[in-house]
Amino acid sequence: MARVAVLIALLASLVLSNAQHEPGYCAFYEECGRNPSVGETLIDPMVPCLNYSPARALQGLHYQRLKEVCPMLDRGEKNTYACCSRSQLDALEDSLTMSKAVLIRCPSCAENFAHLHCINTCSPNQSQTVRVTKTMNVTHEGKVREAVVAYQAFMSTTFADAAFQSCKNVRIPATGGFAIGTMCGRYGAKLCTPQRWYDFQGDSSNGLAPLDIDFRLIPEGVTEGLPKGVVPYNGKALKCNETTPSGGLVCSCQDCQQSCPVMPPPPLPAEPFRLMGTDGFLVISIILLCFFLFAFVLYLSVCCWMKIQEKKDEAKGKGRGKGKDQNGNNVTQQLIDPSEVTRIEKTSLAAQEFLSSLFRAWGTLIASHPFKVLLLAAIPVLILAIGLMHIELTTDPVQLWSAPSSRARREKDFHDKYFDPFFRTNQLILTAPGRTGHTYDSLLFGQQNFSGIISKDLIIELLELQTRIQNIKFWSEDLNRNASLKDVCFAPLNPSDPSLTDCAVNSLPQYFQNSLANLNAKVNMTKLGQTKEVDWRDHFIYCVNSPLSFKDITDLGLSCMADYGAPVFPFLAVGGYDNEDYTNAEALILTFSLNNYDRRDARFKVALQWENEFLKIVQEYQRDPNTNFTFAYMAERSLEDEINRTTAEDIPIFMISYAVVFVYIAVALGEYSSWKRILVDSKFLVGLGGILVVGWSVLASMGFYAWIGIPSSLVILQVVPFLVLAVGADNIFIFVLEYQRDVRRPGEKREEQIGRVLGNVAPSMLLCSVSESVCFFLGGLSTMPAVKSFALYAALAVLMDFMLQMTAFVALLSLDARRQDNNRCELVCCVTVSSQRPNKPNEGFLLPLMRKYYAPVLLHPVSRIVVMVVFIFMLCGSLFLMFHVTVGLDQELAMPQDSYMLEYFKYLYKYFEVGVPTYFVTTKGFNFTTVEGMNGVCSSVGCDQFSLTQKIQYATEYPELSYLAIPANSWVDDFIDWLNPGSKCCRLYTLGPNAGQFCPADKSPFLCGRKCMKTPSNGVLRPSVEQFNRFLPDFLGNRPDLQCPKGGLGAYDKAVVRDDSGEIIASRFMAYHTPLTNSKEFTAALQKARELAHNITIGMRKIPGTSPDFEVFPYTVTYVFYEQYLTIVPEGLFNISLCLLPTFVVCCLLLGMDVISGLLNLLTIVMIVVDTVGVMTLWGIDYNAVALINLVTAVGISVEFVSHLTRSFALSTKPTHVERAMEATANMGSAVFAGVAMTNLPGIIVLAFAKAQLIQIFFFRLNLVITLLGMAHGLIFLPVLLSYFGPGVNKAVLLQLQQAKAKASQELELSNSTRKAYYDNLSYEDNERRQELDSASTTSPTGACRPSENMAKQHMEKEERIDRF
Repeated sequence: MARVAVLIALLASLVLSNAQHEPGYCAFYEECGRNPSVGETLIDPMVPCLNYSPARALQGLHYQRLKEVCPMLDRGEKNTYACCSRSQLDALEDSLTMSKAVLIRCPSCAENFAHLHCINTCSPNQSQTVRVTKTMNVTHEGKVREAVVAYQAFMSTTFADAAFQSCKNVRIPATGGFAIGTMCGRYGAKLCTPQRWYDFQGDSSNGLAPLDIDFRLIPEGVTEGLPKGVVPYNGKALKCNETTPSGGLVCSCQDCQQSCPVMPPPPLPAEPFRLMGTDGFLVISIILLCFFLFAFVLYLSVCCWMKIQEKKDEAKGKGRGKGKDQNGNNVTQQLIDPSEVTRIEKTSLAAQEFLSSLFRAWGTLIASHPFKVLLLAAIPVLILAIGLMHIELTTDPVQLWSAPSSRARREKDFHDKYFDPFFRTNQLILTAPGRTGHTYDSLLFGQQNFSGIISKDLIIELLELQTRIQNIKFWSEDLNRNASLKDVCFAPLNPSDPSLTDCAVNSLPQYFQNSLANLNAKVNMTKLGQTKEVDWRDHFIYCVNSPLSFKDITDLGLSCMADYGAPVFPFLAVGGYDNEDYTNAEALILTFSLNNYDRRDARFKVALQWENEFLKIVQEYQRDPNTNFTFAYMAERSLEDEINRTTAEDIPIFMISYAVVFVYIAVALGEYSSWKRILVDSKFLVGLGGILVVGWSVLASMGFYAWIGIPSSLVILQVVPFLVLAVGADNIFIFVLEYQRDVRRPGEKREEQIGRVLGNVAPSMLLCSVSESVCFFLGGLSTMPAVKSFALYAALAVLMDFMLQMTAFVALLSLDARRQDNNRCELVCCVTVSSQRPNKPNEGFLLPLMRKYYAPVLLHPVSRIVVMVVFIFMLCGSLFLMFHVTVGLDQELAMPQDSYMLEYFKYLYKYFEVGVPTYFVTTKGFNFTTVEGMNGVCSSVGCDQFSLTQKIQYATEYPELSYLAIPANSWVDDFIDWLNPGSKCCRLYTLGPNAGQFCPADKSPFLCGRKCMKTPSNGVLRPSVEQFNRFLPDFLGNRPDLQCPKGGLGAYDKAVVRDDSGEIIASRFMAYHTPLTNSKEFTAALQKARELAHNITIGMRKIPGTSPDFEVFPYTVTYVFYEQYLTIVPEGLFNISLCLLPTFVVCCLLLGMDVISGLLNLLTIVMIVVDTVGVMTLWGIDYNAVALINLVTAVGISVEFVSHLTRSFALSTKPTHVERAMEATANMGSAVFAGVAMTNLPGIIVLAFAKAQLIQIFFFRLNLVITLLGMAHGLIFLPVLLSYFGPGVNKAVLLQLQQAKAKASQELELSNSTRKAYYDNLSYEDNERRQELDSASTTSPTGACRPSENMAKQHMEKEERIDRF
């Protein structure tokens, strides 16, 4: 028998080899039955009978059928010959229909594809282009016939290349990919060539080809090696920009590059600002530096010249009693004439006297009734604090950083109103470092390298983990039952009643439908005479290159589609590969997609519960020592969870910070005159009272806004207490130190002394507090919710703090002073000490140090010049750095340093090969149902070259500029293709109860024999308005399958929204961004997407019937967070300018229209802010909303550093600028240093130990910079600046002092003359009595002089009081 079989095979091969190849002859004809060598296929694999015979003349129905299927072979009814029967034509049409479903967008491509297969099957010269290589006996309908199961097809490379070129760019709108990628097997679109394309078409294992076809592409003119008589087919293949003989139009630009208009490349990003070939900002900064230094040197030169001239004038006797200080300023030593006093100087003195007398009376009143005041102060605070019961704490980042009226927020609200919110992502990215890879010699794909993680055991382990997560169950209080993944999962193909297998889970095991049996499947397969075992690796290679395939090309016969019915694109299954080398991927990706719900929806809590269970399983799996993966993970809730966790964990750090500040205040306020009185002179309770006042003000502010419904945030809880503490501590120190440095006057009560001291310092406290409060209230005009709420809360808290300091704290100090006067210990009031309090001012340690050493050294002529030069250099350097500060906030910084999310972000940026999806959303007002409307959106044949989808396609050609990687899918294109009668998608029932209704593609053609639309004469199919509205719902509800891959369910059912009348009021088209890794790229992507959408909007508004308010806008979930960075620079300038304005205005008003002091005050604060931004650049602190809040805070803190000192200088009566600057530096500078700098620094340093990177960077680093720069400018630069450019002495004050001295002198002279006349009138006779009187006069003159002495003393007190202004 073996010999017989060999003999038969030998004879068969002899027959086949001797077959003739002549024109007009067929190699095979008619169907012989099913191919016995092919397993399960997608269509019935009917093969032809071996039949070398003349071609048949066609007529009647046979001819008509050929004309329908293969019109390129039509030569007229009497002149047409072919080698195919009607049944063969029917089978060919079925096969072509499935391929045309994805190629029909380009008529010339579809024509070329049909052309090739029509030539092989029906050509009248078939025997010249085909060589049969294998036959088998097939039994069909009881007859045994010899059937052809393999043949060679010869064609010229000219025809093959042209046909391939016409098809290689045809898109699949639903995915944005290329159709050729699904028709080239393992090679995909990128590596596909004409030979590989034809090889796939001729491979019977692809589920479509009924037999094996070995395509031989022969270069034109080459005959060597060809069988005798064979003539490679060299027909004309249409170019994609040519019309078809049947009237089809040229292919669209999206499917055919040759059809594209000449498009200029998009403009490149703006070049960096440059001058003279270098950084333009550097050049400007250097020019400013030179200008300021030159101006300063010129000023010094003028001052020196004036001083020399003054000395010359004095030497010549030209001096008129007016001295000059070293700056050339007049020193008013002579008498001041009232006419010399200006109105502004009078106004300034009147303002100071009014404020001083007002606060003196107020302080005396409060100090006289401390207990009543404390009670009355506590009542409004308590009432306001009750509002905290209703406080709303905003944790949603969208509500926190995006204004409700902002464009991104409005667009998000529109999207979420008409479409489901962006689905919730729960993801693992798994790696296996250290695992060695292996090489696999594939029968189909050749030698392939597999990385260590693409191994069967790890895929099985991943499948086990995936199954475990899919089977999560938990009790839901909201559903009142057990809930599972199917209750919340995103199920695109069965959203109404999903099962677990309907849930969208994307992973590598989905290529095997999550089946362990499929993963373990093996089969021996023969290819080109070689037999090898094929397994999961062959299937994997095929699927990552053809993810849309319902059947691979191996004998395994497995589908590549996921178990939920959709494709799994390789970038969703593996990561970390180069150039689509998927087998060498370094990571596996597992993604669970959940539906997103409104936060008020009960299902939102269910989704949160599921994610919580997901995190538990993943974290438990990570702790398992037997785990073979190293991986990162995240749930949709992770960002918010981690932010809340770190906030809670860092609360103790803030508490410690406040405790350190409290201890410092309590210790630093003490007098410590002797060890015996240390418990008496300490100020522990005063410090505690000051802290409580700050706390009360914050609680009152938060309670007030809670009452009126303005929400708070974690930023407010962290920053506002710090700010109010800085402001409040400064005022406390100024007040308490002034009281300690003062001596109670004879006959003066304690309450009067407190009132007098308050009258001296309260105007300065009022100046700072009002400036800061107005500053923050104006900051409430910000459009950014977080900045706005912070500014409002801070403004009221600062104002409340000042009011409580003027009431409650004054009362507390009065009680403490009473205790101290009675020598009672602070914490144990019943214990007294015998040591009396010394009746002299207590200057402490800092004031003498600054008076004797610091101020003289700082204001030395050389030091002053050095300081000015250094700070000018700092300003210009910071201006340069300010223009290079990084704008944005990378999401990693929101996480604590020990957060698992940081690892996830690293994995995400390293292994993900595509960015986030972005939607181009259309609003109401565009008519999609008209031909013009469809052409203005679609990108297939007949569409506008500048349509919506076509413009997006143009943008993707420059991904480095547009940040778009994959073109948008288009429901309009797929709807038109779905309607095409050349496919099986849209048919109507012709029989049964559903006659006339839509019939799905999987139904028998006997039931559905009518197409929805007729073939158009010009090849451009467009439905009428009636057809559009009738069939669109059927399209959106049609589940895609092999028979009809264009079904819209899953891909588009949520992409089109119609109102009750059927009008489309919203739709969306999904594209993909390139991988985006930082704030700069996210912001640039948003900006470019908006520019593109605006361009599309303008074009679509020109289409007739379009509403003028119609709009196209881009949307993705990240835009709402990154929109702020498009406007944050002008927003920041606006807010900071608003804050700076009141510092100038209030300073001028409260100093009696002292413009110079206001300007110098403003200049110093501006320099602090500019230098702060410059240091931010050096220290890697990005500029964002959090930084802006701190910069607004910086303005408030700078006021404390600057305004007290400016006021002290302005009201000093020392003769020279330098002496006045020394006095202000010593007296007020010491209080500012102790009250602001040393209060802030200890608390700030503690924040360095916080876990949250946001706190470390934007609270520790930035506040440290603000405090140090504020201290440097307030205590170093400002005194020097005032010594050069400060205002002159107020002549109104000098005139008042002069008049007071003159009045005291007159009263003294009058008293002396009266006493002399009294002695002259004594009689000589009363000499004895005179002597008694004269002896008594040794005491009497003293008594007589007391009135005048008291006047002089009052004058000195008045002079001192004026000087203290």
